[in-house]
Amino acid sequence: MGTQASSHKVVYAALAGNIAIAVVKFVAAAISGSAAMLSEGVHSLVDSANELLLLYGLKRAARPADASHPFGYGRELYFWSFMVALLVFALGALASIYHGYEQLLEPRPIERAGINYAVLAASFVFESGSSWVAFRKFHAQAAGRGYLETFRRSKDAITLTVLLENAAALLGLAIAAAGIAAAQALGMPRLDGVASILIGLVLAGAALLLARETKALLLGESARSQVAATIRAIADGDPAIRAANGVFTAQMGPDQVVAALSAEFEDGLSTPQVEASIHRIETAVQATHPEVAALFVKPQTPEVFRRAQARLAKAPDAKIEPGSNRSH
Repeated sequence: MGTQASSHKVVYAALAGNIAIAVVKFVAAAISGSAAMLSEGVHSLVDSANELLLLYGLKRAARPADASHPFGYGRELYFWSFMVALLVFALGALASIYHGYEQLLEPRPIERAGINYAVLAASFVFESGSSWVAFRKFHAQAAGRGYLETFRRSKDAITLTVLLENAAALLGLAIAAAGIAAAQALGMPRLDGVASILIGLVLAGAALLLARETKALLLGESARSQVAATIRAIADGDPAIRAANGVFTAQMGPDQVVAALSAEFEDGLSTPQVEASIHRIETAVQATHPEVAALFVKPQTPEVFRRAQARLAKAPDAKIEPGSNRSH
């Protein structure tokens, strides 16, 4: 299954669960008067809007390359993921905090709390199922690395968004249950408002984290370090290459990378021989990393390349990996 197809599966699973959960939560909030449950309903409604925006982003990103976008539209997916972080998550956070603030000012007792518990339990089941679909894909991407490292280096904004969304949803359910239970047990309905505010803060934290990750991808983050290492190894193994100086990459979309190889060719090669060498390298790279949409090869001495590398190292916030590829 390709990344696009599996991404659609992740989003559809999350969308189906969130729409059903949002309806039930709003009904329960109307019956019980719980601010935390109302915030959870807003949370699920926000999550449903997230999925619709992500599906739109997937559709836009799948358009083929054309004259105005020769490397395709893959970064549209990062744009819409960024919009989800800035607009939808943020709006959900503000709405939850506002409802909690209202409950603190004018506390209303919770009625028929049993309905809330039943809805929260059912929501937990639905959210867990959606989370499992996203986590399976994320676990496959980890490939033996730690989950934190995989999260930071992942280029799949869809899976990152759904994972964060579901993690925030599960934490929000736990906070809502605790707030309702405490308000009921202690006779302090304001605790229900506190829970609503905490849910809003969870959403705000998820928004900031997602915005940070998608911003790096949107601005042109480098591809996984293995891609640069593979390209360099292939070039070093070609008989026409005296030395592969280094590789720079840019992630254009979840399945699309553009790379530039700096290499010193052997002396005395004719133009057809240089072209044949480049063709061999491109073919081998495509066979190993089909996501490399374009590979540019620049004949260059090691000294010239090192000067260019030094300029990058002096740039603000610059960090150069061994092998000359920029790191996240």
